Amino acid sequence: MGKASDGEFVTLGLGDEVFAVSVAHVREILDYRAPFAIPEGPPYLLGLTDVRGRGTPTIDLRLKLGLPRIETTQATRILVLDVPLDDRVLSLGLVADRVIEVVSFTAEQIETSPDIGVPWRSEYIQGVVRRDSATEKGRFVVIFDLARLLTSQDAAAFSQAA
Repeated sequence: MGKASDGEFVTLGLGDEVFAVSVAHVREILDYRAPFAIPEGPPYLLGLTDVRGRGTPTIDLRLKLGLPRIETTQATRILVLDVPLDDRVLSLGLVADRVIEVVSFTAEQIETSPDIGVPWRSEYIQGVVRRDSATEKGRFVVIFDLARLLTSQDAAAFSQAA
């Protein structure tokens, strides 16, 4: 999916919630297939997914955010991301209930993350964008800060897994 301006995001759904990641970090989007399980990882680390011949650590985004696990469906996808960390770029698969679309947000649309009022840890959030369609008044798209979503312990576990 090549590089894009900072204003383009892939939106993904977890239940009724909508999240977004920068297109610049998304390498590809795959239909879901069960990862190869690896022992002794954190519960949300599902295992390794073969992405073009490379074992890519794959996490269940629902479990990472403290949401309940659900059965996969025809819409379940794996987003293959290249996450910039301090000293390297980590390739990672992120399982989402569904991928919705690629959207553009202007800097003015992106609000800073709220400290309260969301059911997940706000340090994972780069910002929020109001969804103002008639059916979604008062709802938000939550933009992830991918580097913060992954702790240093996560990065170490994923590197060992790969």
